[in-house]
Parts: sequence; structure tokens; C-alpha cells
Amino acid sequence: MSFLRGFRAILFKEFLVVFRDRGTLFFMFFPPLLQIIAFGFALDNDVKHMALVVFNEDRTIESRQLVDAFVNTQTFRVIREVHSRVEMEAEVRRGRAYAGLQIPPEYTRELRAGRRATVQVLIDGSNSTTALQALNTALGVGLRRSVELLLGETGRRELPVEVRPQVLYNPAMRAPNFFVPGVIGTALQIATVFAVAMAIVRERERGTLENLLVSPLSRWGLMLGKLVPYLCTSMTMALFLFTILRWVFGVPIRGSLVLLFAAALFYIFALACLGLLVSTRAKSQNEAMQMSMSIMLPSIFFSGFIFPRETLPAFFYGISTLLPATYFIELMRAIILRGATLAEFWRHLLILATMGAVFFVLCALRFKKKLA
Repeated sequence: MSFLRGFRAILFKEFLVVFRDRGTLFFMFFPPLLQIIAFGFALDNDVKHMALVVFNEDRTIESRQLVDAFVNTQTFRVIREVHSRVEMEAEVRRGRAYAGLQIPPEYTRELRAGRRATVQVLIDGSNSTTALQALNTALGVGLRRSVELLLGETGRRELPVEVRPQVLYNPAMRAPNFFVPGVIGTALQIATVFAVAMAIVRERERGTLENLLVSPLSRWGLMLGKLVPYLCTSMTMALFLFTILRWVFGVPIRGSLVLLFAAALFYIFALACLGLLVSTRAKSQNEAMQMSMSIMLPSIFFSGFIFPRETLPAFFYGISTLLPATYFIELMRAIILRGATLAEFWRHLLILATMGAVFFVLCALRFKKKLA
């Protein structure tokens, strides 16, 4: 086929170059491996055992039961008892405690008299994640204690309304089940975009790329021959990451493995073409790294990897629709956690395939234009 002229020769040459380039292979495998292990074990929105200081002016059984109720949630742990409100505020201000619980001296007396007893909870709001969980837990403890007392006063044994929630697909609410599929998307982007962009720019700096471009080769065959070795290497990396996801983090894969690898193939092809497109603009390896990083950062913050896309402002939500990682991460969570089928998410595969085709055509046109 004339439009793929020279493809086999370039393919054989590139496989030799990739396998001999230990630096590129190390860069493609080690950072993603380090990223999935670090993010998988470290990222967890469910904060446990936050430091709590207690200023208990009541010192009765009821007040100690309230402190125990806070500790039994496993959100808090009492690190010390203080003897004044000033001291309690100082502990929070110095960062030694995330929250402070103040129980006034009339707490038990007000409860026994049937009046409302007020306790004060000070929360460090400098970290919004821990502050929100501390606030919700404190309100939940107060509500639970209030309900228990009201039931005791009325003589009722059951609540008038009972809500029975059922969590689907991740009933244990494990953070790795949510984060690790997303980490795979960002890890593959690092491994593929950076490696392809840096390798091609390095060839240009050495002068070997221009020699190939002026040879009687089809530009389509040349570009495809350049991409396929990195495509195969990244697919091997994807297999490795899926193995870690299943057997290291214990995330069940509920969907089709064929669909999972098809999604990875379309995604990696789009990333490889994106890396090649970066190499057509970059004039040095430092510039290629900076341009790749400018693509990497939006993929982390706007793709839904950490934050829900629905909470993004309209402008950044629009940017997220242009990122391949957005569709791949949604596919990973749908296939791995929810067992989604092709009929339910074929549009995401189509978008990834279209992105890859568009990037590939742009790469071929830009390389041709550089020689004109």
C-alpha cells in the first residue's frame, strides 16, 4: 500500500531504538508505577482519628459519654484535656488539634431539667476537607444524642422514620476503588505523552529525524511506524497497572476485560499522537517537557480524577471535554466498578478514537509542512 510505504522498515527500526533506550523505558515504567502506588495508598477523603482537645467543665457521666460519642465515630481522637477556652483555642491555632470540644458546667443540669444543653465545637477551617468532615461528624453526634434522649423521654423504642441506604458498586466506600482507576489514566498519560514527545525531539536534535523525513517514505507510514512501538510499550504498562489494581489494591473488575483493553488502546493511541503533536511544536527537550506538563496539569484537575466535573465552572468544564483523560477515567470507573457494557459507553470510545485520528492527521500534516 503506497500510503504506508516504508512502515515495516520504520517499525523495525523504532522497536530497536525503544528497546535500546533504557532511559525512555525507565521513564515510561517507573514514574507511573510510583504514582499508582503513592496515590493508591495516600489518597483518601475519609479522614480518621483527627486530633481533638477537650475542655470539659462539667465532668459528669453524661459529659464523658458525649466525649466518648465523638471518639466512637473514629473521626476524632482525644489528644489532651485543657483547662480553659484560651488554651483550647491556642491548641487549634498552633495546628496541634483539628478541633476543640467545650462542654459547659451546666451541661448535665440543663439535660436533666429538660432544657436545651449547648456545647461548643471549634474546627480548624484552614483545611476544608478535614473541616467539612469534622463539622458533619460533630453535627451527627449532636443529632444522634438528641434523638436518644427524646426517645427516652417519650418512651418510644423506634424512630418514626427509618432510612435504609444501599451503596452500589463500592459498598465499603473504599477510596482505592475510586482513585486507582483514575490514577491509571494520569499515569498512562505521563508514560506516553512525555516519552513520545521527548524521544522525537531528541531525534530531531541529533539530526536523525530529518534524514527520515526527506527519505522516500510515506508520511503516514513514517508516523505510524514511529507510534506503534510506544503504543505497544504503553499497552504493556497498562496491563501491568491493571494487574496492580486488581491484586495489590483488591479492586474488583466487574466489566469486560476486552472492553477495558479496547478503551486503553484507543486512549493510548490518542496520547501517543498527542505526544507526537507536541514534538512538532517543541524545539528542545525542555520545551517538550514544559508543553507536556501544560497538558498534564489540566488532566489532573479538570478530568474528574479528584474533583467531580459537575462542580467545575462552565469555562473549565468546557476544557475538560477536550481532554482524552476525561473520557478514559469515566470509562475506567464505569467498566471496573459498575460493570458497564459497550452499549452504555460506546460514545466515550468513539470520542477517544476520533481524538486519536484527528491528532494523527495533524501530526502527519505538520511534519510535511516542516519540510516544505
